[in-house]
Amino acid sequence: MAQGCLKCLKLTMCAANFLCFMCGVAVLGFGVYMMVNFRMTALTPTMASFNSANMLLVSGIIIMCVSFLGFLGALKENRCLLLTFFLLLFFLMLVELTAACLLLVYEGEIARLVKEDLDLGLTKAKGKTGVNTTEEMSEWDLVQTQLDCCGVTNATDWGEKVPKSCCKSNCETQNPQYREKGCLVTLKNLFEENFLTTGISVIVLCIVEVLGMCFAMTLFCHISRSGLGYKL
Repeated sequence: MAQGCLKCLKLTMCAANFLCFMCGVAVLGFGVYMMVNFRMTALTPTMASFNSANMLLVSGIIIMCVSFLGFLGALKENRCLLLTFFLLLFFLMLVELTAACLLLVYEGEIARLVKEDLDLGLTKAKGKTGVNTTEEMSEWDLVQTQLDCCGVTNATDWGEKVPKSCCKSNCETQNPQYREKGCLVTLKNLFEENFLTTGISVIVLCIVEVLGMCFAMTLFCHISRSGLGYKL
């Protein structure tokens, strides 16, 4: 009976970690695609290292490493690897919960920092002489077109030389109609609209991590009691 439970736990952990590893590969691949095609470093120059592409790359690597560790520990019935897998999941869960709490507590401060960084990115895009630079403008054009926004607060942020991506109608006339909303408000609304989805995703992720920790510790105890597996 004990051997049957041990085998069932082992196969379940191997299958679950293999699926997580493939998800990590997908996240890593998407991160590479985002980095190549949508770097978006000109929007927030100060926080360029925290853009979505870099976050996806780091997340993909972490998922792949942790899931491979769990898969190998279950497959080889290695107590040391299983214990390391358990501790890593526990540490990741603490980091996620801490980040979520900080985001809620310092929401206003984070919004202020994002606004300052967007202002800096827009200033660099306009150029010191008022002439739009190619690389920065291509990113702003893409964001303004996709999010239906203009500037940080409105079109006046661009001064006299408002880019064509801000134009909504009558673009070829002397009185073009620009997009009314600024990109800061649009991004804030986008975040608020997806706040529930993000919260549910974090909760589901924590549940998956807790289940992984329970499976790893249960398998660790079964191996210890049966005297199988590698010694610590």
